[in-house]
Amino acid sequence: MAGEIPDLIAQERTGTGKGAARQARRDGMVPGIVFGGDVDPLPIQVPFNELFKRLKAGRFKSTLFNLKVDGHDDVRVICRDVQRDVVKDLPTHLDLMRLRRTTKINLFIHVDFVNEDAAPGIKKGGVLTVVRPEVELVVTAGDIPDHITVDLTGMEIGDIVHISDVTLPEGAKPTVERDFVICNISAPSGLKAADEEEEDVDADEVPATEQTED
Repeated sequence: MAGEIPDLIAQERTGTGKGAARQARRDGMVPGIVFGGDVDPLPIQVPFNELFKRLKAGRFKSTLFNLKVDGHDDVRVICRDVQRDVVKDLPTHLDLMRLRRTTKINLFIHVDFVNEDAAPGIKKGGVLTVVRPEVELVVTAGDIPDHITVDLTGMEIGDIVHISDVTLPEGAKPTVERDFVICNISAPSGLKAADEEEEDVDADEVPATEQTED
């Protein structure tokens, strides 16, 4: 069940070498290279503004793209490097790697939370606190899940969902070994304040320890 893969539009670069790369930059493009997949490397260029926008959005290196270049078949790629200007920190070159359908890659997958209306804790006023709206998983390029699902049915205030509680798509696994938290049902702020106030009152009512003279 593959999710929607964003397109990355590029142009084939006719020249190679430093001179051609400098010309591409003067034309408002960022030069790059596409390699891998048992075919020859393909020199490309990407519009600077488009690449800069995607870099600012974050996780560019962990996003799978559908690369579209006129005159070539579409291909799935992932970024392996973005070189930047040492002074301005702006992109000057990028390396993209073609992926086979069986290639394993790390991607951030959206978490879908369902059945809030079947969670008693939420009905009592509890709040769903999402710790991880996305989870980084090792997945197969040919079978990328659109999302993973957390079922909130039966959850009470104080209940916690860890990654081990979630059914992951076949072949997918977390990139980290520890059993991290996805979400929890926390008490409403008013109830928290009442509990804290009650604890303060109880503390005030504890009698001081009597001292006896020997």
